[in-house]
Amino acid sequence: MTASLSTLRTAREPAPIPEWLVKVCFALALANLALCPVAYFSSWWIYDPKGIGIPTDFINVWAAGRLVLDGVPAQAYDWDIQKQIEVAKLGQDFVGYFAWHYPPPFLFVASLLAMLPFSVGYAGWVYVSLLPYLAVMRAIVGHNFGLLLALAIPTVIVNSYVGQNGFLTAALIGGTLYLIPIRPVLAGICLGLLTYKPQYGLLFPVVLIAAGHWRVFISAAVTAVVLATASWLAFGIESWLAFFHWMPRFSQAFLTEGKATWWKLQSIFSMVRYFGGSEPLGWAFQWVLTASVAVVLALMWRSRVPYTMKAAALAAGTLLTTPYLFMYDMMVLAIPIGFLVRAGLKTGFRAYELPALGTVVALIVCYMFTGIPTGLGATLVVAALILRRARSWWRHEPVPKLVAAGA
Repeated sequence: MTASLSTLRTAREPAPIPEWLVKVCFALALANLALCPVAYFSSWWIYDPKGIGIPTDFINVWAAGRLVLDGVPAQAYDWDIQKQIEVAKLGQDFVGYFAWHYPPPFLFVASLLAMLPFSVGYAGWVYVSLLPYLAVMRAIVGHNFGLLLALAIPTVIVNSYVGQNGFLTAALIGGTLYLIPIRPVLAGICLGLLTYKPQYGLLFPVVLIAAGHWRVFISAAVTAVVLATASWLAFGIESWLAFFHWMPRFSQAFLTEGKATWWKLQSIFSMVRYFGGSEPLGWAFQWVLTASVAVVLALMWRSRVPYTMKAAALAAGTLLTTPYLFMYDMMVLAIPIGFLVRAGLKTGFRAYELPALGTVVALIVCYMFTGIPTGLGATLVVAALILRRARSWWRHEPVPKLVAAGA
């Protein structure tokens, strides 16, 4: 195994990847890849031992797609109608709702998946959406180790098990950031596609304007308009009206009443609510953090900080500025980690960086086993590592002593 793992190295690197790091990532990646197939054949995933569908997030995608195929796409936004379709498909009732709240363009994906048998659509969505995420992580890290790192992130199993879209979100954010310096039009297309989750695109206009990336900005705007128009033509204006009509109820349920339970969300807003703070207090913390992140990013993207750190900071910032952040969405945290690893492989890791990234993994695993909302802490650790690397360029400080990657 040692020989095979060593093939991840290349002679062009200034220092080899630590062998222990490769082995740890290999073990985590193997566990993440094996868990869903093992769970499926053990009747813990998709279907239970009686052959009844297990209620998870993917059912809302399938049900929305089914309503599109039935010719009533606007009804996907009606919580009660959507649940009827879900219960009928699963063969059992469940507490609460798996509501559909994505903009109409994402109905294209839902309708395609609904054409497939439920288990095929479920597993297919997970593993097909994994591919662009792997490709982006390989490109960001600039080394085959990026594939191993991508699969080692613990949120891989969280996203896979519930059939969510974290892989796609991470791929689009990572693809945008990787392509901005080299293929601005393609970067804009990736960003335009991200409008299916608009809360993760709020910071991009700030930094694109600050840095003068107008081709990316225009390309993203055109892509978003084309998508919106295509969905209007395909699903009717009623689908857009339904989307905007049901959004206040969704916001009320999740951000005011806490229907999803606060421990499931990983934002500073939800952390305040988790510890008993009021909604106004939660919003105060969230808006202060959001404004602070936006200002820091605007300054950073106008500075001479290396692009790798600018991109990492923006990716981490997208997670800090939205109050609605589930653990599966924290697949996006792999993107700034990838940029940090790229910098470490190029110039050497600082003595504290790999232990700190180990802490990030531990915090995510802690959530998985205890239900304690540790995701915000993981994001803040990554953000601190990015700011520490960027500080030497801002303050004209001597770069701290680095440790060889193989030490």
